[in-house]
Amino acid sequence: MKNLFNNGDIKTYSKTVEQFDTATFDSGQVHPVYATFALGRDAEWVCRLFVIDMKDEDEEGIGTFIHVNHHSPALIGNTVNFNATFERLEGNHVICTFEAKIGDRLVASGQTGQKILKKEKLERLFTSLH
Repeated sequence: MKNLFNNGDIKTYSKTVEQFDTATFDSGQVHPVYATFALGRDAEWVCRLFVIDMKDEDEEGIGTFIHVNHHSPALIGNTVNFNATFERLEGNHVICTFEAKIGDRLVASGQTGQKILKKEKLERLFTSLH
């Protein structure tokens, strides 16, 4: 693992909200807006961009937590811009905060954690769960 980043470094990602990103469950659509769980997926992705740069070929990242504060809705077709901020590295644990905005309007904010582990360790862990 390479420690390439400092506190305050930023990665960005833009996401156009699509139908499959809406608040829809087995019972049907609740609202035709960007679901909190889809925001979480995309927030984890923008923070993973740090992990991709940091991990060695024989390593992989795995999510450890995500905290999403959903502030305002985003409609289908809206482009949501994510900014992830590298907060710190605790051993092999990458901690980031994020904001998701449409223009100046805050859609979501929060924090994520991802650990960087050897691929073989992850494989052993997953195999042991069978």
